[in-house]
Amino acid sequence: MIDTFEFGRVAVVGDLLLDQYIFGSVERISPEAPVPVLLKSRQSVVPGGAANVAVNAAALGCSVSLIGVVGADSAADTLRHALGKWPGIDVLDLVAEPGWSTICKTRVVSGNQQIVRIDDETIVDFSPATKNALIAATKAALENADVLICSDYAKGVLSDGVLRAIIDHARARDIPVIVDPKRKDFSAYYGATLITPNRAEMAAATGLPLRNTPQIEQAARAASAQFGGDVLVTRSEEGMSLWQRNGHILHEAARKSEVYDVSGAGDTVVATIGGVLSAGQDLDTAVVIATVAASIAVGKPGTAAVSHTELSQALKKDIPNTGVLATLEQARSIMQRWHQHGASVVFTNGCFDLLHPGHIALLRAAAQKGDKLVVAINSDASVRRLKGPSRPVQDEVARATVIGALREVDMVLIFDEDTPLEVITALQPDVLVKGADYTEDAVVGGDVVKAAGGRVELVSLVAGCSTSNLVRKMSEPGQA
Repeated sequence: MIDTFEFGRVAVVGDLLLDQYIFGSVERISPEAPVPVLLKSRQSVVPGGAANVAVNAAALGCSVSLIGVVGADSAADTLRHALGKWPGIDVLDLVAEPGWSTICKTRVVSGNQQIVRIDDETIVDFSPATKNALIAATKAALENADVLICSDYAKGVLSDGVLRAIIDHARARDIPVIVDPKRKDFSAYYGATLITPNRAEMAAATGLPLRNTPQIEQAARAASAQFGGDVLVTRSEEGMSLWQRNGHILHEAARKSEVYDVSGAGDTVVATIGGVLSAGQDLDTAVVIATVAASIAVGKPGTAAVSHTELSQALKKDIPNTGVLATLEQARSIMQRWHQHGASVVFTNGCFDLLHPGHIALLRAAAQKGDKLVVAINSDASVRRLKGPSRPVQDEVARATVIGALREVDMVLIFDEDTPLEVITALQPDVLVKGADYTEDAVVGGDVVKAAGGRVELVSLVAGCSTSNLVRKMSEPGQA
């Protein structure tokens, strides 16, 4: 799962917000006016906007460079202090705009209900010096970044000139650019790799309805024409839809969860997408993992981060269950879903005619090399060709049933060829395991796995354990 991911560095640039929460209880209406009286119990502040994107990326395990604008005020000091709790975030590139106030949103909450939100903000056209400082800071961050995230809350940081300069620079360095958009026209994001609008933002930018899946796909095509990249539409309780220019479409259903507060869920999505891509994973995997992360985020009060541990545990619960015995086509489909959940898949094979301690030791060792274990067993015809007409002792269904009953084994399939090369080529596992009686260059399919970026692992065998020896003993007089 994501526990094995090596997360990289993400550069986040955009509008910085300070989210303040005042909690309390309402027990009466004011005698001065028909408004509730809140008895305040506590108050908290958390990073919001692009700062919340940075926090979510850091919580996932990324190193983060955060670029944005703050005022010379106490709110900026509070925001810096809140960000300082996350050692993975570099906050050296917060540009101060003289005479401007850091944006602060204050939410008053009673129980689970938000009573009122108070916005302290002034949207201005930042000075040329500030814009140049933003561009310079972003370019510097991109020297070591794997992904650029533009978090646009339409507060002025991501002006046309800033966007053009930083997207062009990222593209020149072959760094993917992900944009969480707020504009009514996506053309300002031209050159971005992916944008992540919600349904309302898509409708505003394209003028098209988005009531069903075909309409979502049509709108995504129209949106892509504006900026030239791929589109991920977040659809609230309906999940997410990924539309790519190469024709690939992925509709990922939302996970069931109790919705407490949707504040910042979009930040979690874009941060997770960027973080997973920084770990070298593909976009489908990023979308599946982001869908699970979003289900966690909406179950938390207010603007909140989803931790690496929370996401890992949720992914393990969410990963599709499988049957014991699968066809090759079913196995490919199941493994695709495993990979989209960030799981690493281990493969081993054998006849497994009479299960003995050596087999158990091999399978246990193999299971420890990744998240999911696939075992391929030779068909009856294959065993007869390899072992002679008296074998196997147990037929292929019986052998598959016994192997599949082991808790270490996640899936079993049967192959009819003399070697598993065809199966390995079709499945492309991450790890290929064989016993240490082999050398790595003699492992069938090892070259295929390594060429795809996987590895071969040789594990120790239990001495004296052999199915052939068991069969020989059974055939000796007095052993029946």
